[in-house]
Amino acid sequence: MSLNLYDTSTRTVREFVPIEPGRVSIYLCGATVQAPPHIGHIRSGVNFDVLRRWLTRDGYDVTFCRNVTDLDDKIIRVAADEGVPWFVVAERNQRAFTWAYDQLGCLPPTVEPRAMGHVPEMTELMRRLIDKGHAYASGGDVYFDVRSYADHYGKLSNQKLENMLAAGDTDIDSAKRDPRDFALWKGEKPGEPTWPTPWGRGRPGWHLECSAMATKYLGGTFDIHGGGVDLIFPHHENEIAQSQAAGDGFARYWMHNGMLQLGGTKMSKSLGNSLLIPEMLRKVRPVELRYYLIAAHYRSSIDYSDESLQESAAGYRRLEGFVSRAAEVIHDVDATAPLPQAFVDALNDDLNVSQALAVIHEVVREGNVALAQGNKEQVARHLAETQTMLGVLGLDPRSEQWRNTGDSGLREVVDALIAVALEQRQAARARKDYAAADAIRDQLAAAGVVVEDTPTGPRWELAR
Repeated sequence: MSLNLYDTSTRTVREFVPIEPGRVSIYLCGATVQAPPHIGHIRSGVNFDVLRRWLTRDGYDVTFCRNVTDLDDKIIRVAADEGVPWFVVAERNQRAFTWAYDQLGCLPPTVEPRAMGHVPEMTELMRRLIDKGHAYASGGDVYFDVRSYADHYGKLSNQKLENMLAAGDTDIDSAKRDPRDFALWKGEKPGEPTWPTPWGRGRPGWHLECSAMATKYLGGTFDIHGGGVDLIFPHHENEIAQSQAAGDGFARYWMHNGMLQLGGTKMSKSLGNSLLIPEMLRKVRPVELRYYLIAAHYRSSIDYSDESLQESAAGYRRLEGFVSRAAEVIHDVDATAPLPQAFVDALNDDLNVSQALAVIHEVVREGNVALAQGNKEQVARHLAETQTMLGVLGLDPRSEQWRNTGDSGLREVVDALIAVALEQRQAARARKDYAAADAIRDQLAAAGVVVEDTPTGPRWELAR
């Protein structure tokens, strides 16, 4: 079964066939960095990280471009409120996003362009559009003429032009030929940063920058464009219009992840209901948060609750527990173990991670039975399959990523201290002083350390 993906532009599941055999180009709309990220922001990055890993596992050379919008109206307002330059706000929050992506195990993008480093490319795109009659300058602004593209505008979002409202991206709609025209370039205003163009100083509109950056790094036509479902209109609709009107093929597949909600309401800073990443990582470990964010199908919405987060984290710990117990018996894991066909079929079916996780849990269930029966051959097979599948999803507990997260130094100290306590407990049991041995176990339990006696000796884990 080949990879099939839901394409928003056709509203169908299509077989994925890249432009160039063996190579895949992906553009993901990244952060607008007016504030630090909450889990709704990071869900997109984690979901598309799984797509990238799966394509790589399938042998593709993936070029992954994730942009940064480092200037827009919101960033300007935040900077004005704080009395600092716009780039201070952008840089601070960009670092927060990078930290969050890293914490949740996202591979670094091949390239991560910032919008304001690409004004020359935006200027050239505007020139092409004006020359072709699809854009016009007016009062220092430059607008895209939607009526010049009326036969195609609205196809991504399945809308008709006559039913659309005004773009609402400028304060002076009288400068437009049609209120639905959208701004490619905004003329200078007092106190705002500006750059020179043939049509006057100003700054780019939001939509222009992504078309310019995607084309620069991936070419006029590329494979996959991704982002949140909230970007379908107007952002992605406008990207298509300005790019294709200029003569570029642009994206061949459009993928959109669902929103993360709180109490049925979309997470946003304006509603004050965002859950920032540092706060979330006080509730669960980074790998458990990653598991939570990918466990639902990427196109579905997630209604967040602390209870659902903890249930999901417990699900990951069941997988982790098997890997830990099996690794005590099997020291050399077959890194070349083939993936179970059911797992492959799940991911090839529009990246159905929820079904893929069900396959992993079934393999772990069988692995636990093999452990209980002392069947080392079966344990070895199930451990290899489990680690291989978890590795594809970026969840392997024995990978470098999760063995060396932020508290690894502390973990080493805890390991050493608990090892001393367990040695004392074993010594007490050896001399048949069971009261002392039980007292040590009870003291560890009171400190949140659960001790389990196994045929290969005592093992421990933190209580959850």
